[in-house]
Amino acid sequence: MKKIVVFSNMYPSSQHPTFGLFVKNQVELLQWAGLDVDVVAIQDPGKGKVRALQKYMIWFSRSVVYLMKNQKKLSLTHAHYAFPTGILSLMGKRMFGIPYVVTVHGGDIDQMAARSQRIARMTKRILQQAEAVIVVGDKLRKDVTSRFGVANANVHVMSMGVDTSVFNYVQKEEARNQIGLSQDEKILLFVGNITRAKGLLELVEAFDSLKLSLPDSSLYIVGSQKDSHFFEELRSFIRDKDVEDIHFKEPLGQAALSLWMSAADALILPSHHEGFGLVALEAMSAGTKVVGTDVGGLSYLLKDGAGVLVEAKNPDSLAQGMWSVLDEEVIDEAVVRARIAEHSFEAILEKLLSIYRSAEKGQVDRNE
Repeated sequence: MKKIVVFSNMYPSSQHPTFGLFVKNQVELLQWAGLDVDVVAIQDPGKGKVRALQKYMIWFSRSVVYLMKNQKKLSLTHAHYAFPTGILSLMGKRMFGIPYVVTVHGGDIDQMAARSQRIARMTKRILQQAEAVIVVGDKLRKDVTSRFGVANANVHVMSMGVDTSVFNYVQKEEARNQIGLSQDEKILLFVGNITRAKGLLELVEAFDSLKLSLPDSSLYIVGSQKDSHFFEELRSFIRDKDVEDIHFKEPLGQAALSLWMSAADALILPSHHEGFGLVALEAMSAGTKVVGTDVGGLSYLLKDGAGVLVEAKNPDSLAQGMWSVLDEEVIDEAVVRARIAEHSFEAILEKLLSIYRSAEKGQVDRNE
């Protein structure tokens, strides 16, 4: 295998270190394994129509120039997100015969493809022309095969994986001492973008209910305030309900986040939809119990006692799940360990390299 280029509309920078961090982790894993990998990506999460149009036009131009200059050096391209990123890989294949792999993360299927028939048709074309489609959850496999007509043999279920050298267990008392948290209170943690679809209104309502029985409990919300309008609505909701002990924190680096996870009694992920739910896996690897909604990849990840599954958009169900994980031994640690091993970086690397080899060979066979 000569060289690979990864295209992504999300990638970290020094100014935005958590923006698409999961893509960077996979790139560094491939480079660690000895592969020659380049990245052409968007590193600015900023929104607004004019700003978005500018950054996408610059990115597409850079990507096309890259393909033209490096076409003879490339073994394949790897697009993260079917649309719009997959357009670049599709162009590379049509213009220069470069095979490609595309990873579907969820939003590109659940939300982006639903915006218009034109985007849905383009998404279908991108997925069907790929040598391999990687999906981060089993529900996405069903969507890709049934809604977009991709052959089942071309679809591979594989998460982005968890770095167990970073997300590892630290004794709760020690973790709280390092952070400066009380040893006596119950600490609940949410990690993710502060948006409506993450179920934060339901989380506040459920936490308010929980505090009637557990007054010495706190909720920490760690994440980017991507939607300023919703953030103000959320803060107003908290004030109106007069809920105390809810704290907001900016996104944390992976090492600090792992320590916070170890310090917490439980991670709560009340998403309305979720492609995989990598943050839940990271919390499990850090030794933290997880409560999550029965949607998308969480349905698989937390089943069989690996976590507690609750009904989406239902504050009562969420409060009950939070209470059960704090009050009872409801987690099967053997299942948790097996789930972590299945999604370790070592296991993911082996799967990904196998997919790359098959994609490269499949293109060679078709050209012979």
